[in-house]
Amino acid sequence: MKSALMVAEKPSLAASLANILSNGRCTSRKGLNGACSVHEWDGPFRGETIRFKMTSVCGHVMALDFVGKYNCWDKVDPVELFCCPTEKKEANAKLKMPFFLVKEAKGCDYLILWLDCDKEGENICFEVMNAVSTSIRNVNSTSVCYRARFSAITEKDIKNAMANLAHPNENEAKSVDARQELDLRIGCAFTRFQTKFFQGRYGDLDSSLISYGPCQTPTLGFCVKRHDDIQTFKPESFWYLQLHAGSPEVIFDWARVRVFKKEIAIMLLNKAKENKEAKVESVVSKDQYKGRPLALNTVELMRAASARLGLGPHQAMQIAEKLYTQGFISYPRTETTQYPTNFDLNGVVKLLQNSSEFGQEARSIAAEMNQPRKGVDHGDHPPITPMKCGNKGDFESDAWRIYDYICRHFLATVSQDLKFRVTTVKIKVGMETFTTSSNVLIDPGFSKVFTWQAFGKNEAPPPFVEGQTVPVNDIKLVESQTGPPDYLTESELITLMEQHGIGTDASIPVHINNICQRNYVTIQPGRKLMPTTLGIVLVHGYQKIDPELVLPTMRSEVEKLLNLIAKGTADFKHVLRHAVEIFRLKFLYFVQNISNMDSLFEVSFSPLAESGKAHSRCGKCRRYMKYIQTKPARLHCSHCDETYSLPNGNVRVYRELKCPLDDFELLAFSSGTKGRSYPLCPYCYNHPPFRDMPRNSGCNSCTHPTCQHSLNSLGISSCVECENGILVLDCTSSPSSWKLGCNRCDVIINIFKGATKITVDDKRCDCGAQLVNVLYKSEKSKFKDNAEEKTGCIFCSQEFSHLVEKHRAITARPAQVNSRGSRGGGGRGGKSRSTRGGRPKQDKMAHLAAYFV
Repeated sequence: MKSALMVAEKPSLAASLANILSNGRCTSRKGLNGACSVHEWDGPFRGETIRFKMTSVCGHVMALDFVGKYNCWDKVDPVELFCCPTEKKEANAKLKMPFFLVKEAKGCDYLILWLDCDKEGENICFEVMNAVSTSIRNVNSTSVCYRARFSAITEKDIKNAMANLAHPNENEAKSVDARQELDLRIGCAFTRFQTKFFQGRYGDLDSSLISYGPCQTPTLGFCVKRHDDIQTFKPESFWYLQLHAGSPEVIFDWARVRVFKKEIAIMLLNKAKENKEAKVESVVSKDQYKGRPLALNTVELMRAASARLGLGPHQAMQIAEKLYTQGFISYPRTETTQYPTNFDLNGVVKLLQNSSEFGQEARSIAAEMNQPRKGVDHGDHPPITPMKCGNKGDFESDAWRIYDYICRHFLATVSQDLKFRVTTVKIKVGMETFTTSSNVLIDPGFSKVFTWQAFGKNEAPPPFVEGQTVPVNDIKLVESQTGPPDYLTESELITLMEQHGIGTDASIPVHINNICQRNYVTIQPGRKLMPTTLGIVLVHGYQKIDPELVLPTMRSEVEKLLNLIAKGTADFKHVLRHAVEIFRLKFLYFVQNISNMDSLFEVSFSPLAESGKAHSRCGKCRRYMKYIQTKPARLHCSHCDETYSLPNGNVRVYRELKCPLDDFELLAFSSGTKGRSYPLCPYCYNHPPFRDMPRNSGCNSCTHPTCQHSLNSLGISSCVECENGILVLDCTSSPSSWKLGCNRCDVIINIFKGATKITVDDKRCDCGAQLVNVLYKSEKSKFKDNAEEKTGCIFCSQEFSHLVEKHRAITARPAQVNSRGSRGGGGRGGKSRSTRGGRPKQDKMAHLAAYFV
């Protein structure tokens, strides 16, 4: 029997698809990577019965990155990033997704791709195809590889997609490759240069990364421009006349609206006051309509979520994607605002009639349905539409609000327009004309279900008749001032980004989220975006050097070129080469003129030498360095003009001990929240002395062969939860809280509370862990025989088991039996070989796992 591998974009989506396609008869098992399940069943395909295997990826399989040395900030000039080689790496090494796909594809004859139907999904299609190419022969052939196109997780849509399989679109996939490479090269080059330049000069920068992005920075530019408009705004006084006439009295508005010269206003007031009566020139009543909304697309959903629901666009889209995978709505990423001609509008309205929240409105609309307004069809996906009726109790609070909005918006699109009558009265006092109007609701139309746009209060028509003469009760001269614009709301920013072609419907919320997370703007009440000092200085700095770096025009042009690649009318390599060269030249000019931006930073931020407080000694000059606690935390030696980054948390001098490699004073770090702590050397933290010591790690990862604080001296055993972690004795908080901490993950084991001294022995237990020697004072001994000192295995010794605090339960997993360390080689410490803490034997794994509850 032949077989076909089907691949969806998410595990939850794969389960839903398999259930629909198999009619609920599939069997399921966990995949080799533990994250993705595999669902199997037999069914017809191309005239024969075959075996289907449905599984999924978890987003992108691969991620673009620079090769080798180009990922090191300290050794590479950022300008090299514009032309250095790149490579595709596993997007998530823990999932081992390519390996998993190869295993599942082995022996399969067909590949059927069920990735999300957008450009990103198309790109993931080719990532999957490339991964399984060694297992499925001729995977690029149109008779082997198929693409399912669908917009909703319903039985009708999915089975229709299966019956009409197409093929992946390579041009769309290449346009995503081009965008990824451009964003990587441009963003990393500018970000690395800016971050190193400014964080090496100023101490109170409140962002760990001074980043630049081809879309992110113009997005920030919109916010700063509005801020500048507010700051430079000069209020201007104006005057207007206000008429009180009739009985009962009615207030009339001046037809001239306002004048900006007081003398003229006073003259016109005096002229009008000469008249004691006013003549009604006209009374006009006219029916007007407020049109029902267009069909819902992504941008409008994000705008409404922010303006109406108080939810950020990033959060709103996460919720919408979850509703989609659960089958409640259609695909939430679409630019289209027009339903297809064959769209079953009646079916959706009928579906919603069972709702306890808006079912009555749906039944009323079904009786007099209206055709939706004509929008724009961008040829991608239908508008966002409810696909399944849900009750309020089926959702979390925010998810229900998004779903409720989508349902009500759909019902509003097939409702009648809102109808109301406007009555306008125009009267004349001397040479001046005044008007008043009232609105009376005739038919609420779509606003019955779309309550956000409900009609205001009904107003009684003014009691006047054309040709009538009415007494003038009073004419006032009112003074006022023009006011500044308000800060941009998220909703307004989304509109600007859409108008200027900044980002896509998928990336717009990401860019807004980035400028918030990097502390370039803060969100104020009403979802208003107020730029921070850092955000303002950055944008003004770009404007002083090269305004195009912050204007939307550059990115808009790039997006047009990317769309040409997607349509197959532009060459991928030519577009990439052209765009990269433009930004390379701009980068070189930016570097040459960075002093223009630096002059702005000098005014707004404090130099490193004036920041922080004396903390620990420099290993080079023996002078005290300044500890700068604002993110990112740093130590700065003003004498050597060197800056050393530190982990963000609590850092203190560790007993005035020194690193044997560089003479820097050791520091004790603690996270404060998760309880992780370890000693570290500031120099080694930034410049690892051994090849096998990761960057930004402490002494608990250092493979120095003899240092009493290193991994070699204090390592106990391999961590049974993470892949490469080692449980290391943490002495920084002793004797009140001795503990073992993993040097890779957050696993912590509290041990031997109140012990006077704990040392790691050279001998090992049969399980592979190092033995430890524990010393208590006689009066505080916690051993059953009141002995002061004992040596044993933390995991196996019965004398120790009641003195070890259990933490979290984990599932035991097979382990490789090897040394936890690796060969050193080179560096300041010469050669080293880790000899402690081999991984426990497999038959002891379950025993070890019991210590985490």
